[in-house]
Amino acid sequence: MKRKSFYLAGVPLLLTTLLAGCFHANDTNTVVSYQVTVTNLSEAQPLSPVAVILHRSGYHTWKIGTAASDSLEQLAEGGIPAALLAEASAHTSVTATAADNAAIPPGASSSIIIQSPLHGDLALSLATMLVNTNDGFTGLDAEPLGTLSRQESRSILVAAYDAGTEANSETAATVPGPAAGGEGYNSARDDRNSVGGHPGVVSIDDGLGSSVLNASHRFDNPIARITITRLQ
Repeated sequence: MKRKSFYLAGVPLLLTTLLAGCFHANDTNTVVSYQVTVTNLSEAQPLSPVAVILHRSGYHTWKIGTAASDSLEQLAEGGIPAALLAEASAHTSVTATAADNAAIPPGASSSIIIQSPLHGDLALSLATMLVNTNDGFTGLDAEPLGTLSRQESRSILVAAYDAGTEANSETAATVPGPAAGGEGYNSARDDRNSVGGHPGVVSIDDGLGSSVLNASHRFDNPIARITITRLQ
């Protein structure tokens, strides 16, 4: 019988996409398979295509209080996971990567299946952009998988983070999502240059006259639910 556990990390239409992970040269004889499902809990914040990374200890997608990598900046500002996955694939601790190919609308879910050689210190990292923001994102960094048994699921509520690479101006020129269609990734950094909790959307309805966002684009934490199921 499938067992489930549930907790908070970091403070209906079903849209399913299945993409296999990419193996690295250090494959072992034992392979594990996971289904990773991301559910968007917001009212009006679509989530960008999800980047999923399986890895051993020694790898981190981000760390609170430190500067975001250029690849994380590209995802957090433009919603594009390619650079983050390429950087991960080149890391010796990473065993598999996968990506979704579509955004996740509010209230919807998307699933990815990813496989990896089995290691005792195997962990999962995941990142996706809140696309109606300047550089907001959510996900997991180095979630341990070693205690997850076959057919067991773990559900984790995740908060919104700020990459700290672009000021939260909320203008039509700088927000790339459907609410604005502005610029995505820009290598220039004009914010605190460290990853932290997202302060939230102000919006034009709450007095930010230059904002292209309205009250519906505000969000509370948790912003998403991530469910990890070990299939084999």
